[in-house]
Amino acid sequence: MSYAELAAAARGTIGPHCRACPVCDGRACAGVMPGPGDKGVGRVAEKNWRAWQALSVNTDTLHEPFSADTSATVLGRELSLPVMIGPVGDVQRHYGDVYDTMGYNRCVLEAAAEEGTLAWTGDGLDASIMTQSCDLISELGGAGVPTVKPWDDATLMRKLDEALAAGPAAVAMDIDAAGLPFLRGQEPPAGAKSAEKIAEVAARCHDAGSRFVLKGVMTAAAARRAAEAGVDAIVVSNHGGRVLDGVPATADVLPAIVAAAGEKVEVLVDGGIRSGLDVFRALALGARACLICRPFVVAAFGGGAGGRARLPGAAAHRARRHHGDVRRARGGQDRAGRPLGLAHVLLVTCAAMRPRRPAGLIWRQYCGCGQNL
Repeated sequence: MSYAELAAAARGTIGPHCRACPVCDGRACAGVMPGPGDKGVGRVAEKNWRAWQALSVNTDTLHEPFSADTSATVLGRELSLPVMIGPVGDVQRHYGDVYDTMGYNRCVLEAAAEEGTLAWTGDGLDASIMTQSCDLISELGGAGVPTVKPWDDATLMRKLDEALAAGPAAVAMDIDAAGLPFLRGQEPPAGAKSAEKIAEVAARCHDAGSRFVLKGVMTAAAARRAAEAGVDAIVVSNHGGRVLDGVPATADVLPAIVAAAGEKVEVLVDGGIRSGLDVFRALALGARACLICRPFVVAAFGGGAGGRARLPGAAAHRARRHHGDVRRARGGQDRAGRPLGLAHVLLVTCAAMRPRRPAGLIWRQYCGCGQNL
């Protein structure tokens, strides 16, 4: 099944908030919360998607042939492709009753593990969401990333210990979730965290032998504070516009954040990434890997366990038919000024998201300046 077919199948089961659009660009669900939409006027999710489409790529096929390798080392693990499945905290609340959060988490965790990558799991007011997702990750030998919300200190440390006991690839915190409207005034409370508190959380993870990822970084200044606090990775993310209306697109702030984060911090990115070409653009701007969330929810609702597995599986198969070379926007050098070798990247993340268009090539990039990649 193509992604369009999976989306069509999902329309009878996923409602009422998600429209399961053939292209998940944020327009049909603008402002829909609960649901997959964004806050206020509801334009940030669409802005995320459009920002990737606005980045041009160029082509140079005058080079020696070689076989593509889509593997990437992310969070200390060798992944089959630089794409991971992003977290959903409360599936029934936002997408419908076909899956409860436990069933959805099992679906994507197993699919990702089978395809050699990782799924991230969410957190919520219901404490069982974290408990059950950690149990699943433990069953899979740590193949997953539990994401903890910025709760009050007592709740945070309890959930952090629960996550660490699963032996995961890493533990994440979506620090921007403090602004989610459905967490306001709830118990347990969630709120902003100081750099000192983040340093304490990172140290606790390191003491347990786990990496710590801070999700929700949108400024270079925050990236520097995160790096100084000792985080291992950050996710450039505006939470799909669900925390604050009017924020910039993740693609627009990514280069400055990569420059600010430094060599020791891996920079991941999400927000509107819907094709392998979008992944290509993100890597060219300096990201180590990407997270994609909403299309995997649609695939799970439209095709069940088989549907969710087809997305990464077909992507890896199709990517191997193409080849390429990414060079960063600093003229073919990495952030330390070293010449880059071949960096084989994924062309089609969800192989059929544009089912009627040819996949084309993964291009050799001589990334110039400005918006022309």
